[in-house]
Amino acid sequence: MQFDSFTFLAFFALVLAGYNALRAWGARKWLLLVASYVFYSAWNPPFLLLLLGSTTLDWLVARRIDAAEDPRRRKLWVIATLLINLGVLGYFKYSRFLLDNFAAALAGAGVNYAPPAFDIVLPIGISFYTFHSLSYCIDIYRRRFRPTASWRDYALYVGFFPQLVAGPITRFTQMREQIETPRSTTSAGLGMGLALLILGLFEKIVLADSVFAPIANAYFDAPGTADSAAAWTGVLAFSGQIFCDFAGYSSCALGSALALGFVLPINFRNPYAAVGFSDFWRRWHISLSSWLRDYLYVSLGGNRGGEWRTLRNLMLTMLIGGLWHGAAWTFVIWGGLHGLYLVLERTMRAHLWPARWNNVVLRFAYAIITLLGVCTAWAWFRAADVSQGWQIMLSLFDLHAAATGIGRLGPSQLAVLVTFSLLVLVHALFRNSGPIPWFSRLPAPLLGLLLGLMTAMIVLSPGDNHAFIYFQF
Repeated sequence: MQFDSFTFLAFFALVLAGYNALRAWGARKWLLLVASYVFYSAWNPPFLLLLLGSTTLDWLVARRIDAAEDPRRRKLWVIATLLINLGVLGYFKYSRFLLDNFAAALAGAGVNYAPPAFDIVLPIGISFYTFHSLSYCIDIYRRRFRPTASWRDYALYVGFFPQLVAGPITRFTQMREQIETPRSTTSAGLGMGLALLILGLFEKIVLADSVFAPIANAYFDAPGTADSAAAWTGVLAFSGQIFCDFAGYSSCALGSALALGFVLPINFRNPYAAVGFSDFWRRWHISLSSWLRDYLYVSLGGNRGGEWRTLRNLMLTMLIGGLWHGAAWTFVIWGGLHGLYLVLERTMRAHLWPARWNNVVLRFAYAIITLLGVCTAWAWFRAADVSQGWQIMLSLFDLHAAATGIGRLGPSQLAVLVTFSLLVLVHALFRNSGPIPWFSRLPAPLLGLLLGLMTAMIVLSPGDNHAFIYFQF
């Protein structure tokens, strides 16, 4: 069940009606939990058992961690939940990748090994709800808060349907009070929630699926037949597609939750207007980048231990973050590129970046460099394999071919370049703002006209419907 389906709209209308018909807060929470499990079961019902098992196990383990007085027992419990959760995630997501690479390593040593043929279906959202559970158990271990005594409340935190399958990755500290304190739909929350839902559907259906996806798919399906100008157009098309697809999902998630009286954290803040790569990661998939910072980078040592260890920790965090996105070397290279960007940026700022460089012209130049670096890395994120990734890199940096190939671009490709440029301009104009304050400042007639135009474009959109890209992670 996707946000951009009539099934979801009917489901959400029923949930909203039932939620507001009930008076007791406990009954409302049970309704939301059951609805969340129905929502998840719509993809593959058997995997609901995995979600239930993971939820119950971590709820029990967190109570054990909290009750243990001996530091060694506390550490053993947290290690146990890490091994179990990451083991389950590893089995479903990385077993095929590990077997294939093991076979390739043996082949390089002259040993012929054929790994067993088995197909593993990746449970949708497993990477996201695993991170929910791990953050909860780690925070209990760090004595950040006491565990909840209510299994229902914890299960609702993990399984709340707006953010269950593709985030934002919320912390229990962000949701506990909202779950424990009675709330209901308000006219302001419903209005803003529906506005965000329309915005998200516009980003997904009109921009991601109709404008960007056809050009991105056409290029990445056959990159060897394209010149440099077409290569850049295809890469920029995917850059626009992945933002509008994922930001569209996040807008729908925030809007659905807000209509029910819940506030989820902002997941995107105009990332294509970033000035620097650390600034980009403060704006792109914010809930993941902050999770990696707090639970991986800090655990590796963070900024402690001197400059070289700090740079090592940065690189390791981004490599692991790349692998989190998918079981392929292309994702590792994507993460490694961002790690390299961050290492170089941190080194330059520490040793080569005098204060006088921080003027408007240099900031604008660095913003362009950041955008080009991010888009170049997206090529690896989308490439089918390492060989195709290198082929794309060679095409992108054939600058003579890029200059001579612009005149051969078709109308749809030119439309992608114009739309992507407008997207970057919007990010720059609203660099430090978000849709909620911007919508709030618009006069009601103008906001109604804007949302009406978006709705009409959604209904009339000719693009094919695609699953949200981050569902595969």
